[in-house]
Amino acid sequence: MSWLGRLLGDRGRGADEPGRWVVLDVESSGLDPRADRLLAIAAVAVHREGDRLRVALADSFEAVLRHDPATVAPADRANILVHGIGVGAMRAGADPAEVLRAFAGWAGDAPRLGFHVAFDRALIERFERSALGRASPARWIDLEPLAAIAHPEVRARALDEWMAQFGIECLQRHQAAADALATAELLLRLWPRLLRDCGGRVDALARLAAARRWVAP
Repeated sequence: MSWLGRLLGDRGRGADEPGRWVVLDVESSGLDPRADRLLAIAAVAVHREGDRLRVALADSFEAVLRHDPATVAPADRANILVHGIGVGAMRAGADPAEVLRAFAGWAGDAPRLGFHVAFDRALIERFERSALGRASPARWIDLEPLAAIAHPEVRARALDEWMAQFGIECLQRHQAAADALATAELLLRLWPRLLRDCGGRVDALARLAAARRWVAP
């Protein structure tokens, strides 16, 4: 048996396998999830129907969090220009605690997926602990290593490179809702091979992603 077979074991889909996944993206004031601000969260649900996945555009979430622009450091302002959440948007945003409560209610216990999702996870969980007193126990899965495993013939690393590989268009890069949708479309492109290799099971996908560090790039 191959290393992949030993890692994944039984490929059958259990009766308790979730039928709804959440693909998300965030915008932040900087690149340090331990200290920088969560400015926006956007996510779209992907519904699994048998062996088929579909992006459910009507089942989505998007919110900008309110911050006092006067407290934003000059170094953060340059980064904010990249995704266009300026002074007016920050002032008009929703209360951060309300956003995190609303997101937790919308996402539920669905697995949370993203590209290089460790950053999104650290930032969201930090704000969840602040707003809700605890972080969600939902499973997190990174699509970047799954893409590399599903398509080892592709020498891509960044999301833009994978989008170019599969001809995925993004309406506005570095805008959370557009990036989340592009990431969901990438999941759909990867799905045939993920389904073939591990039945598309959430636990197997999580193990594949975690094992990527032992797989040659």
